[in-house]
Amino acid sequence: MTAVLTLPWISRADRRRWRSARSVADLGELMALWLEGEIASRPGYQPRFGPDEETEHLVPTLAALCRAGYVTTCSQPGFAGTGADGLWWEQRAALELVVTDRALLHHLLGAVRAAGMLVRVNDHCRGGVQDQPVVVTTRDGEPVTAFGGRIRRADMAIQWSGLDRGLYDQVAHGTYVSVVAPEYGTADERLWVVLDHLTCLRRHDPDSPRRKAQPTG
Repeated sequence: MTAVLTLPWISRADRRRWRSARSVADLGELMALWLEGEIASRPGYQPRFGPDEETEHLVPTLAALCRAGYVTTCSQPGFAGTGADGLWWEQRAALELVVTDRALLHHLLGAVRAAGMLVRVNDHCRGGVQDQPVVVTTRDGEPVTAFGGRIRRADMAIQWSGLDRGLYDQVAHGTYVSVVAPEYGTADERLWVVLDHLTCLRRHDPDSPRRKAQPTG
């Protein structure tokens, strides 16, 4: 018997759901559902795979951001330790997202800058700000991953493939923001608390230690 190789393609049902989105609010809700495991696939990510295991504890924070108008595209927790290759890895807690509403953008930038976070802005409107990237992961002291920096048109098409054309134009010309903790490791996980405070997922001092989110009603 000949073995049949099954590739992990995005299902027709999932393609229809993403294609049906007409607004950033629609897109944010679908991204939140993907984060929560209700949708198997999302544009620009390996089909039928959910968030990485290391970010599972961040899902409530990320989903709340998506439902508040900030569509998250990439994130990682803080980490410092020996990797699977036996070398020393360090990560800063970091997040990338796209914002199309100017009032929400100013609200976000004000909150994270006041908390001392590193911020990179890449505005895809004509003549917009194009900040340089910041290193977020090192391996034995050498840079491995950076957040921020200009996104090429070809990369944008891959990241948002399958969207309605009008919605694609909105997110492709939005403002992409990278928010990065200033320190490497788990000791500087304040970023997620600050973001929970921004979305009202929690109601307490954003400088206090991270704790489980409490419903706000």
